[in-house]
Amino acid sequence: MAPRSLAVLAVALALLQAASAKSWLGAKFTTDGTVREGYDASGQQVVMLSLDQHSGAAGFNSKEQFLYGEFSIEMKLIPGNSAGTVSCFYLSSGDGDGHDEIDMEFMGNSSGQPVVLNTNVWANGDGKKEHQFDLWFDPATDYHTYTIIWNPTNIIFKVDNLFIRSFKRYADLPYPSSKPMTLHATLWDGSYWATEKGKVPIDWSSAPFVVSYRSYSANACVSGGACRAGRDGWMSRQLDSAEWGTVRWAERNYMRYNYCQDGWRFPQGLPAECSRH
Repeated sequence: MAPRSLAVLAVALALLQAASAKSWLGAKFTTDGTVREGYDASGQQVVMLSLDQHSGAAGFNSKEQFLYGEFSIEMKLIPGNSAGTVSCFYLSSGDGDGHDEIDMEFMGNSSGQPVVLNTNVWANGDGKKEHQFDLWFDPATDYHTYTIIWNPTNIIFKVDNLFIRSFKRYADLPYPSSKPMTLHATLWDGSYWATEKGKVPIDWSSAPFVVSYRSYSANACVSGGACRAGRDGWMSRQLDSAEWGTVRWAERNYMRYNYCQDGWRFPQGLPAECSRH
């Protein structure tokens, strides 16, 4: 074989090995709907969820369940008019009345309007704890990293290197602490809710809508398996004063909705944790 051919073969093998090492979808997840996978120029696996009027929702769901952990993924959202769509990265114990859930939901926009990130926590079926933020960048032009840290003390939401929310545990209030949760990433039609409270539905003429995921990582306790409690930084992670500063920055400049300020929604009084921050 000629030296040039050997060099080409060596590069191809190296890329194949890199791709294999960074492949996570088939090993860790099951899929629903239209899910495609490929690799970018660096060998990272890219998973693409696609939605059109006929395909229905798409997603991938972890084969394992977790009880506490740090979960991170890079996402590139739908370009152009994505109104009515919802792209998600979240944990859930199921669909029952007493379920637990931790959400990062990206609510699509009309062209030129900000994409809204909805963060929410459900515990024992008690939800309605949303903080919503206008993203301060275009999430469709490049990948950005979204992280959920869940431990016995608090639930922390992070965008790239910025912490935007911490949901604290109080001993007398519901908190996700006992139900193992499955990790999900989904793309679905949320026309009834997602954009301007349902006023702007999906424009199917812009379909298919595609959201891309890559660089998934989880440092977590697997339900029924060993958990090195206290040995990993995420297990005791809380925000320091500088990190609380980024939370206040996000709240001051980009917060669109805070359930603790919604007296109309809670006519009998705001949830108890709202007075304890």
